[in-house]
Amino acid sequence: MVMVKTPVKPDQLKPGKKAPDKETLLTPRFYITDFEAAANLSLTEQETELNAMLTEMRNDYNRHHFMRDEEFKTGNWDHLDETTREGFIEYLERSCISEFSGFLLFKELSRKLKGRNPILSEMFQLMARDEARHAGFLNKAMADFNLSLDLGRVTKTRTYTFFPLEWVIYTVYLSEKIGYWRYIIIFHHLEKHPEKQFYPIFKKFENWCQDENRHGDIFTALLRSQPKLWDTWKARLWSRFFLLSVFATHTLTVHERASFYESLGLNATEFDKEVIKKTNETSARTFPSVLDVDHPDFYPGLQRCSQRNLKMKEIGETKAPKFWKTLRKIPLIAGIVVELFRIYLIKPIDAEALRGMVK
Repeated sequence: MVMVKTPVKPDQLKPGKKAPDKETLLTPRFYITDFEAAANLSLTEQETELNAMLTEMRNDYNRHHFMRDEEFKTGNWDHLDETTREGFIEYLERSCISEFSGFLLFKELSRKLKGRNPILSEMFQLMARDEARHAGFLNKAMADFNLSLDLGRVTKTRTYTFFPLEWVIYTVYLSEKIGYWRYIIIFHHLEKHPEKQFYPIFKKFENWCQDENRHGDIFTALLRSQPKLWDTWKARLWSRFFLLSVFATHTLTVHERASFYESLGLNATEFDKEVIKKTNETSARTFPSVLDVDHPDFYPGLQRCSQRNLKMKEIGETKAPKFWKTLRKIPLIAGIVVELFRIYLIKPIDAEALRGMVK
């Protein structure tokens, strides 16, 4: 894994533009990958499925969905309390950066593969189209609160992380599928509790999450087209590693922003558990091995990681010298690493053996 920082001259932000949150291990990352390996992918084993998905993507079922209707144009959200407002803006920013990251990666893959792997090139172009819509829609939502991100500037200041193509396939698949479950669970919850729907973007989540689902299915086909990504002992280890990485990140970020979920009437811990459980079940249709999230040590282990992370956040917000804050964080970081290793060692579920039984 290589971290590449694109240099940029410091300049003043324009009025109404928000400086992106400081990059941490938990913030969405920007990725580059091995484009040569992508161009040389053999799609023979999943060519029929990929062509069917390409037709579906061309149909562009959501082309009229991301429109700002009267509810956006005439709404007033001055009544939101400061905690809800700040939590929501943070949620919008994180989601916008994540979608924009996908746009940049897919756009570059499409450009690099043009003329060499036409099916994948067009597929990535259409996924980039979707991600750009999502990012733009989220950024306009931030503008309703008199803030927005200068996404052009973000491309020049963000750290770009190199991931091998195999890692990209695993992580993007999980990002899309966990995104689907996050959106649909919030949507159905607010259907039952419309009094908690304080902003109209949540009404868009049902159709929106279908984009995430389609993208995830495309990466399912890519993964299953490469036997080394599912039919080897290494693939079983990597599958569990990336599942745990994504689930741990989700648990830590959800509990860091518990007040936002509370403003929607959701319990952060229960929301986190449901998203993880559903994503794990979905991943069993794609990955050779998944985590045993029903094991009695699984969620308590993630909760202990979250508690340590919140403690580190408290330490980081103190006025103590930087070196002292670092020293205080070391045992907490070590505790998180040990806890995650214990969870990783929990006996996994053999998804390949259950392939015909998975709903």
